[in-house]
Amino acid sequence: MGNVTQWYATGRRKEASARVFLRPGNGQITVNGRSLDDYFPRATLKMVLRQPLSLTESSDDYDVYVTVRGGGKSGQAGAIRLGIARALAIRNPNDRTTLKRAGMLRRDARRVERKKYGQPGARKRFQFSKR
Repeated sequence: MGNVTQWYATGRRKEASARVFLRPGNGQITVNGRSLDDYFPRATLKMVLRQPLSLTESSDDYDVYVTVRGGGKSGQAGAIRLGIARALAIRNPNDRTTLKRAGMLRRDARRVERKKYGQPGARKRFQFSKR
């Protein structure tokens, strides 16, 4: 694909939106100008967003620069994962089938259900009193 110096993709999940830049490098991941370990203290979240890289065995080949906004940490990690997967698919179309089979290229469309009137939450009911 010519001499492209970086690949860009967008990932979204819940209320989070991530812009992902994939550049040739040595496996460094930077999120909002901070290191991955600094931004995501939980190991599970780090594992989630590394999945596409480990699946395509390209963890040490690229530096990943991310700007993410909105949502919580879990939603942001999911958004970054989708962004990385999309960028990898653009970079190497041969990896697309691997990522697709693993479900990495599908956007998780689940949202928080809205609160209903006359109830304390979306599904929770106020305590029922017979008398």
